[in-house]
Amino acid sequence: MGISEQAPWLRFYGDMPKHLDYPRLTLFQLVRQTALKHPSLVAYEFLNKKTSYTEFLRRVERTARAFTALGIQKGDRVTICMPNTPQAVDAFYALNRIGAVSNMIHPLSAPTEIAFYLNFSHSKAILILDAFYSKLSEIQAQLERPVLRIVASIKDELPAPAKLVYPMTKTARKIPKLPENGDFLRWRAFLRGGAHGVQLPAENVISSDEGASILYSGGTTGTTKGILLSSDNFNATALQTIAASGCKSLVGKKMLSVMPIFHGFGLGIGVHTALVGGARCILVPQFNVKGYARLLMKKKPNLVPGVPTLFEALLRTDLLDKADLSFLDGMFSGGDSLSVELKRKVDEFLQAHNAKIQIREGYGTTECVTASCLTPKDYARTGSIGIPFPDTCYKIVAPGTEEEVAPNSEGEICISGPSVMMGYVDNPEETAQTLRQHADGRIWVHTGDLGVMDEDGFVYFRQRIKRMIITSGYNVYPSQLENIIDGYEKVLCSCVVGVKDAYKMQKVKAFVVLRPEYRPSEEIRAELMAYCRKRIAKYAMPYEIEFRDELPKTLVGKVAYRVLEEEANAREEA
Repeated sequence: MGISEQAPWLRFYGDMPKHLDYPRLTLFQLVRQTALKHPSLVAYEFLNKKTSYTEFLRRVERTARAFTALGIQKGDRVTICMPNTPQAVDAFYALNRIGAVSNMIHPLSAPTEIAFYLNFSHSKAILILDAFYSKLSEIQAQLERPVLRIVASIKDELPAPAKLVYPMTKTARKIPKLPENGDFLRWRAFLRGGAHGVQLPAENVISSDEGASILYSGGTTGTTKGILLSSDNFNATALQTIAASGCKSLVGKKMLSVMPIFHGFGLGIGVHTALVGGARCILVPQFNVKGYARLLMKKKPNLVPGVPTLFEALLRTDLLDKADLSFLDGMFSGGDSLSVELKRKVDEFLQAHNAKIQIREGYGTTECVTASCLTPKDYARTGSIGIPFPDTCYKIVAPGTEEEVAPNSEGEICISGPSVMMGYVDNPEETAQTLRQHADGRIWVHTGDLGVMDEDGFVYFRQRIKRMIITSGYNVYPSQLENIIDGYEKVLCSCVVGVKDAYKMQKVKAFVVLRPEYRPSEEIRAELMAYCRKRIAKYAMPYEIEFRDELPKTLVGKVAYRVLEEEANAREEA
């Protein structure tokens, strides 16, 4: 069912088309279509080594033959446990080419987590970086079936001069030496296995609506879920993102692909959207603030997608003090809530450095690959995460129901559109709870997030339903308090958690990171408490403010509020 022409947000689309055509092509086929149109352009760049779209196609075909030679075929699952490297990108598209399913996991996962992901996905093989290979040795007894091991190295993808120097670097010296007769294939040997006489399956071995990749999320109940996504899901996200980007074309643009490839944002936007659009992915295997600043100045990317902590890092470094950022065409924040105050600070930073843009906030869930809503290019509303992508519909329902609430009323955010997942792997109960057919005949994702939609269709994210703090019978929303605290001139960022309390049930605690020019003191604590008292209701006031040099982050760079919550509660109980 199409989006109603009466949908209020359509009035704010500007030049963005209301509807798009979605070719029934696989992930690989859609990217190949782009590669054939722009053969000489750079598809990706890795540590200064550039790979053209023509060479990228050759690499994918060669990798597909190597997987076929190992016996990987349609429907088989292969785990990719890699940072953002050429081998990871090649393998992702090669598996799709032969109809296999990629199972994307973080290379920094603990050994027991890797065992869980391998067993859960029934993976027949794993591609892993040499730096993390020792983790596989620890979990042999935990694996339910044999798993073929392919080991890649950063060295294999370096340009000639850097390749000679790499073994002497501190990074290389930290990598444990691989066993001489280990039960694994090095990447180059793996590729040689498919070099001669291996026939690839017909291209119609898999259709665009079949499972292509598994990503992971907490789902709506907070426990790990494998999310099965089709080529159609990824392709819709890519085409919608290009349309919503405000760029007439991505051809020849440079995308800073710093978000990890195992994450929907990194894979769906940083890699697939860029390659579908004919852009260059600047693959960043590891993020750090100094390296990020240097990359911005050296590579001058036009498009920078990232989580709020990535943009907060702009404000932390002095390496960009005199930088000219006029090369930026778009900066997109997603994956976590961007506070009003952090947006203001980043926008001021951009303006002071000659950028003609403002940071644009998006919203989405892994159940829809990644973003499905974005602030319009030239029109933002304070606190809003924007309006839905073309052919995507949002509505707000009363929690626990399918009943839509009135405009400006709080409820659960629901999403319907072509990027909606196939379902949770081997979990029909959770799938049925999350994917529901409403009276309008559409399938809706119940996100588990609280939000509001105004009368014009602009969406406002509040927070995860489960993150709400209940104190003395009142509902307190940490993201709202964080936004207030972040507004104080000496604060860089904050995180608010609920701490168990015998009388109130929960009480409110704030963890605060000050801007680099300030040091924690009782004087600043008192100033901040006074500032809060003028802006926060008495029942929601933090009982304590604890200063930190930095806040813990999840593997994808979100603030790990659960870590702080557990720590605060453990301390209270002690």
